[in-house]
Order: sequence, then structure tokens, then C-alpha cells
Amino acid sequence: MLKILDWYILKKFITTFVFAILLLTFITVVIDISEKSDDFLKSDATLRQIVTEYYFGFIPHIVSQLFPLFVFISVIFFTSKMAGRSEIIAILASGTSYTRFLRPYWIGAIFLALVLWLSFRYVTPVANRMRTVFETTYLDDKAVNNTSKSPTVYFRNDTTHYGQVSYYDSANKRGNSFVLQHIVDGKLKENLRAETLQWDTLKKGWMLQEVIRHRFDSGKETVEKIASLPIALNFKPSEFIKSEYTKTVMKTPELDRFITQEQLRGSEGINEFLVERYHRDATPASLIILTMIGVAVGSRKVRGGSGLHIAIGFITGSLYILIDRFSTIFSTKGNLPPLLAAWTPNIIFLVVAIILFKRAPK
Repeated sequence: MLKILDWYILKKFITTFVFAILLLTFITVVIDISEKSDDFLKSDATLRQIVTEYYFGFIPHIVSQLFPLFVFISVIFFTSKMAGRSEIIAILASGTSYTRFLRPYWIGAIFLALVLWLSFRYVTPVANRMRTVFETTYLDDKAVNNTSKSPTVYFRNDTTHYGQVSYYDSANKRGNSFVLQHIVDGKLKENLRAETLQWDTLKKGWMLQEVIRHRFDSGKETVEKIASLPIALNFKPSEFIKSEYTKTVMKTPELDRFITQEQLRGSEGINEFLVERYHRDATPASLIILTMIGVAVGSRKVRGGSGLHIAIGFITGSLYILIDRFSTIFSTKGNLPPLLAAWTPNIIFLVVAIILFKRAPK
């Protein structure tokens, strides 16, 4: 059951965090408006569209990105204030154990971690979709081109059919230089080539144009030319393009299904989607670890006061982000397993949290 001490610390925890994140949001929006004001004026978007379609998506995006850092800074700030007023000394001198003193911090951290976890699953992807659609429609011509065309797409249709299509245009649902090979037990059974691959919107299926089909049977090759040929492929046009935005605009259940489909097809570049998926669990968990570090750092009464504590907090938060970026790059560009890449910062800082907890004044 929560006591007066728990409510006192919880109230400081939540109010300090809310104030910090609102202040950050206000400053960020003002800076973003000043940077994009010319683009907004040049675009055809109305003020209502800018607010409801862009900033309603931008604000959740930026808040979710900096959520862990500001939880950490908030804990350090109000805890150091308590230490400076000798409140923590009084609490511990009253017979309250250090572990008991940490209870409201645990409760607050778990609550905020749950909020962030649910946001990553259902809210942030929707906000990212709103923001990126607005940007690609009104602000960034380059982004439109990047999300509408792909130089070469490789895929596995099933366990024996492998293919590729060059310069697929998602706007026209059309690709060039289509190739599909049928391979059984390491032997090529059929090689199907076509000049174009086109999605038939009426029949809801794929159609090949100017087809050349090579068949191999018992050492013999037969060649057949076909003007047009319908073909069954296990994906829709929307699944062809994997832009830089794809992984951030899918809700977690959608991302799970997407990853499963891509793994079955043997698609390349799946690691960045796996890292994104594991990050959605690892980042909320980091709130609990960073909160414990923040308490251990902030509860020490030092001459520098809150200023020194906050400086230490920003340095620690920067190191966390730096380690996270490096581990992500090593996974997407190297051989580091995605699960390990997402959880590496948490593992490192968990060790730091345990060391600081043992050395904390009790």
C-alpha cells in the first residue's frame, strides 16, 4: 500500500517529467516552425492541415524519441533537489531502508515504461505515418521519389521460386526486367523473364508483358515466347517497397507479420526491421534502468548541486544514445544479432546501475 512518502516522491517524479517534456515539446515545435516556415508557405497545405496532419504526428514522434532521456533527467533533477534540502538524509535516518526508499521510483518508472511501450506499439507508428505522408506530399520531393521507386527488388516467392524486378515504381505499380527462377534441389527447372511486371487493378493480380520462358527437363531446353502472361506472386504492390519509413509507420502487430513474411521470402535487409522491433521493447525497459541510475547519482549531496547532477545526466544520456546508435549500425551493416543490438545499451547500463546501487549512500 502506498504511503505519504511514496505519493510525495511519485508526485515529484511525474510532475517534473511532464513539465520537462512539455517544455521540450514547445521549444522543439517553435524551432521546427522557424526552420520549415518557408516550406509551409511554398506548399499547398492549409494551416489546418499543417497542424492536424503534420504537428499531430511530429509531436508524438519527437516525444517518443526523447522520452527516456527526459525521464532520466527529471529523476536526477528532483532527486538532487531532495538531496540538497537534506530530505533524503532525513528519510534514511528515520529508519527507512534504501530499498524501501526506491519503491516509488520503481512504480513511476514502470508506469512510464508501460506508457512508452503502448505508444511504440500503437500510437507512434500512426503519428509517424501522418508526419511522413505530409512531408512526402507537401515538403520533400526527394522523399517522394525515394518512397515510390526502388532500383532492384529481390524476393523469394516460395520455397523453390526466386526472383527480382528492377526499377519498381509503386506509383504506377509497374516494374521492369522481371526474372523468376524455379530451382529444385539445386537444379534450375525454369527461367521466366519479362520486360515488365504490371499490377492489374481490375483482376487484383500480376501480369507479365513480353515474356520469354526457358524450361529445362532431362538436359533439354525449350524456349517459349508469350506476349502477356498472368502470374501468381505472394505479395501485393504495397509490399514491394521497403522505404526508410516503412519500419516506423507500422504498428507492432503489423511489423511482426511483415517480418515473418519477409523471413519466409528470404528478403535481404531484414535486420533493420528486427532491430526496430526489438527496440520497441528494449527502449521502455531502459526507463527502469535509467531511473535507478538517476536515483543513485541524484541522491548524493555534492557541492555542485543540481547543476553538476544534470550535467552528469546529460553525459550519461548521450553515452546511452551513442552506444545504441553504434549497436544498431553494427547489426544493420554488420553481423551483430538484432536482439543483442537492441538490448546492448540496457545490458551495459544495467551493470552501471548495479555498481551505483551498491555504492549509493544508505
